[in-house]
Amino acid sequence: MVVRIRLALHGRRNLPYYHIVVSNARQARNSKPLEKIGTYDPIPNSEGNKLINLNFERTKYWLTVGAQPSEIVEKLLVKANLVPEKPKAWQQVAAKAFST
Repeated sequence: MVVRIRLALHGRRNLPYYHIVVSNARQARNSKPLEKIGTYDPIPNSEGNKLINLNFERTKYWLTVGAQPSEIVEKLLVKANLVPEKPKAWQQVAAKAFST
């Protein structure tokens, strides 16, 4: 069973609000998750901050068990310093070009 950490859409049109959930990879986006580990509000507040609420202990647990984060969740986890940033494809090509 492949487990993914991904976003489940809530809210309404033009005002999205996401729950960060752990679910089976073959289930639909908004189906019942195994666990809800946080929330993400992509709309900046009055101070210009996007709000992320994340349970670090449960996130670390699911990552150590082998759950794979989606691309967007991985970016959020990099900002939270839970996972290291993967090198981008253009960085690998540039490293090969300069090494020879």
